[in-house]
Amino acid sequence: MSFISYLINGISLGSIYAIIALGYTMVYGIAKMLNFAHGDVIMIGCYVVFTMMSGMGMPALPSVIAATAICTVLGVVIEKIAYKPLRKATPLAVLITAIGVSYLLQNIALLIFGADTKSFTSVVSLPALKLAGGSLVISGVTVVAVAACIIIMIALMLFIKKSKAGQAMLAVSEDKDAAQLMGVNVNGTISLTFAIGSGLAAIAGVLLCSAYPTLTPYTGAMPGIKAFTAAVFGGIGSIPGAFIGGILLGVIEILGRAYVSSQLSDAIVFAVLIIVLLVKPTGILGKAVNEKV
Repeated sequence: MSFISYLINGISLGSIYAIIALGYTMVYGIAKMLNFAHGDVIMIGCYVVFTMMSGMGMPALPSVIAATAICTVLGVVIEKIAYKPLRKATPLAVLITAIGVSYLLQNIALLIFGADTKSFTSVVSLPALKLAGGSLVISGVTVVAVAACIIIMIALMLFIKKSKAGQAMLAVSEDKDAAQLMGVNVNGTISLTFAIGSGLAAIAGVLLCSAYPTLTPYTGAMPGIKAFTAAVFGGIGSIPGAFIGGILLGVIEILGRAYVSSQLSDAIVFAVLIIVLLVKPTGILGKAVNEKV
């Protein structure tokens, strides 16, 4: 039963990574940029929920909705101020700017909330499921995380395939200039992508802190890097790839922590990524792109 328990915990953690990775993969797939401040948007969402629940006594659901709304707006503001002026810049300039935005958000959180570790109250009140005569216990956070991940992935795929805004995203991802000539609002489409990704980051952050109830200004840093790893693992730019990559990454991390070493679990995760990329550089579901010369 211990292996099954570890496997379930890995799927739970992987579902959270997958939700974060969906934001990474959407932004890269459509805007062709890596938003390394994405992990810190997670942290901002968690602090909003923490402040509303612990400081203001608000219920969990309104707090999560408020955090999602605030992070959605924050994503749009970051895109408008930091990334939009660099639309024609080199990838290196965008990358350096993203790292700068990440440190800016961390230091703002340090100034407002301090460096002390906060105890986060879980937003999930669902009771644990007891299976196999009580020998296997599945926490409410695990159930909610897995269900949320599946629902979000399906909703995103339907949104992109069926809605007008989703079709605009596909057009921009193929060719920004051609999409603009066809009447697509490229700037608005990219802003919408950042808004969706940042909203998902808030949801993932709340689930992460509910499962691991501590909060600091650096809470989103490592999960953000691991979610980016998951997106690359599954094939960055692919929504199903982000889902598969996140689940596999979570399972590998938990099993590595349980059976190899808790101190080497992160190294194992990144070592597996390197091996996968050596075998299939585009990731599991990624497609090779032919560059025009």
